[in-house]
Amino acid sequence: MVEEKRSRKTGGDRVAVICTALRRAIIERALSPGDRLPEDSLGERFGVSRTIARSALGQLAAEGLVDLRRNRIAVVAVPSFEDARDIFDIRVDLERQVVRHLAGKLTEAQVKQLKAIVEAEHQARHGAEGISIRLATEFHVRLAEMTGKPVLIRYVTEICYRAGLSLAVFSRPHSSECAVNEHLELIEAIRTGPADKACALMDEHLEAVASRALLKSSGARSRDLMDILAPYTE
Repeated sequence: MVEEKRSRKTGGDRVAVICTALRRAIIERALSPGDRLPEDSLGERFGVSRTIARSALGQLAAEGLVDLRRNRIAVVAVPSFEDARDIFDIRVDLERQVVRHLAGKLTEAQVKQLKAIVEAEHQARHGAEGISIRLATEFHVRLAEMTGKPVLIRYVTEICYRAGLSLAVFSRPHSSECAVNEHLELIEAIRTGPADKACALMDEHLEAVASRALLKSSGARSRDLMDILAPYTE
């Protein structure tokens, strides 16, 4: 019984590692919408069985980042422009709930954690835009986690990663300084309150993100999956 539990935990840990790596690769644009994700290639790259690779793909499919097609073919999801706009509309409502739970209640430790993410965004401002998108996504996911509300955390995390995928597909190049400055303003508004003021700022920020993005699709690329995922398995 103990060995069975340990085995399940180990399998779950490996699934989590693959999911984390693939999320990062998708949001950072290393993987593009429509790219195939063969179970055998993933298993070889991450040193796991096809069963574990399949479980990871199933979890990402539930999150909307992967599409599972017939004959066990998995590909990175391809969001439509309409889907992307709907995702941002839903995200505004969900993140307003996050702000209401946190306004005036952030601890100094939490403020420090959030500012560390923003500092990482600042340091990445001259690098690949996909990294900035991933860090901005992590900022909002971390905010949700600070509420301690499991259901809210689950839905905000999913919608944030779906929004990140949409940004990777449709966004135009823009200064990451915008996100950095807006995130710093958000931290201060949430820290001090009141909730209505902080919610209004979050609404403004997310609408600004949407207006800076959702414009065009990136071109298709032909690359080897093993090479793409190499940096994400380290």
